[in-house]
Amino acid sequence: MTAKIYYLSTCSTCARILKEIKPGKDVVMQDIKTEPITPAQIDEMKKLAGSYEALFSRVALKFRSRGLNKMTLSEKDYRKNILEEYTFLKRPVMIVNDKIFIGNSPKNVEAAKEALR
Repeated sequence: MTAKIYYLSTCSTCARILKEIKPGKDVVMQDIKTEPITPAQIDEMKKLAGSYEALFSRVALKFRSRGLNKMTLSEKDYRKNILEEYTFLKRPVMIVNDKIFIGNSPKNVEAAKEALR
């Protein structure tokens, strides 16, 4: 099994989910604040997710402060914003083999937990 989790160490929701999931030593962990997402990584996530929009968090504080809520964003815009500002990545993003789990919905977390077993 290959598994990677993109998370934010300062995010209490990510901390709660990681505590619940209990990723093993074989899971690669990447704190996106200290180790920014690379263009190749975001492109891999998009390939699995189907779109950059699926990876984009509209609840990020900067979404409104940058006026993005008043714009029509393209896939290129979503990608650019996630690469520029780590808080725009919907967290956590868990990739297990070739499946991607995005965000913190209970259903999603449960599915990721199953995949990691």
